[in-house]
Amino acid sequence: MPTDSRLFEPCVCGPLTLPNRVVMAPMTRNRAGAGNVPQPLNAEYYTQRATAGLIVTEATQVSPQGVGYPDTPGIHSTAQVEGWRHVTDAVHGAGGHIFLQLWHVGRISHPSLQPGGGLPVAPSAVAPAGEVMTYQGPQPFVTPRALETDELPGIVEQFRLGAANARRAGFDGVEVHGANGYLLDQFLRDGTNRRTDSYGGNVENRTRLLVEVVEAVCGAWEPGRVGVRLSPLNTFNSMCDANPEVTFRYAAGALRAFGLAYLHVVEASIGPEGVAPQPFDYRGLKQAFGGVYMANGGYTRQRADAVLAEGRADLVSFGALFLANPDLPERLRRGGPFNAPDPSTFYGGGAAGYTDYPPLG
Repeated sequence: MPTDSRLFEPCVCGPLTLPNRVVMAPMTRNRAGAGNVPQPLNAEYYTQRATAGLIVTEATQVSPQGVGYPDTPGIHSTAQVEGWRHVTDAVHGAGGHIFLQLWHVGRISHPSLQPGGGLPVAPSAVAPAGEVMTYQGPQPFVTPRALETDELPGIVEQFRLGAANARRAGFDGVEVHGANGYLLDQFLRDGTNRRTDSYGGNVENRTRLLVEVVEAVCGAWEPGRVGVRLSPLNTFNSMCDANPEVTFRYAAGALRAFGLAYLHVVEASIGPEGVAPQPFDYRGLKQAFGGVYMANGGYTRQRADAVLAEGRADLVSFGALFLANPDLPERLRRGGPFNAPDPSTFYGGGAAGYTDYPPLG
């Protein structure tokens, strides 16, 4: 392995200086306790991975309406804030940095997961294909309820409150989840946004809710402690857009003015296997944003070295590789060996496949 890799150099990210450029990507693990409250096992999991330059937590719902899966954590109740405080204290005690990912699933939910058994909400009444996991097992997706225009300030407030609660919980910053087919992504892309008001139609309107959310979150935090995640080509959760280059270049440019900590981009699709990737100008997206760019999507040490050396990215986030290798930065530095992830334990359960992956001897 090359010894001059930028992967292990510090990176200035807002007011923080990260010790390396290896980021732990957000990964849903479905291991929160009753009331969607983080537990001691969650604190152990994140603390094991505190040698990351930055940890971005699993997606964390900003309200009861934002819930879309069983046993995922929230950041809207006092108990959840206290649960996360144990996590942040443990990670900081181990010398780590940790951001909370703020999440509203939108249409990717089910009435059994919603307050009062209501319909999930979305920009438009367009159902995704497939099934959603509930406490009763897999259920077909339902057609969501289109949000009224006068409800959207309430959505913005949910994100602002989640951001303020994350600050109370001791996080170093927050990441706004605008990716992977969840609510803010549903507004961004024209495949799911059929609105005719000021939040639909042209790309400026479709970006409006994301910008309003980021502005509100930056009111709870300084902008240099706020990141945003986008996924221009990800087809997961039945997502598509007629012109992703235009849509996401515009969104990145709109975010530029805030002076955010970073833009986190999912550069791979979680869609059907065997589908050839659509070309996309990620370098142009980085230029439009104008700040720290975090690349994600099946990266290896070799690919990470290349993208950093080219200047096309400043940070690289790793998902499944970090899930299975708690000391991933050191393993990357040595060129391995790497534990293999066990997909059967990705979602739900206890310590098995969560905190029992062995570190280097």
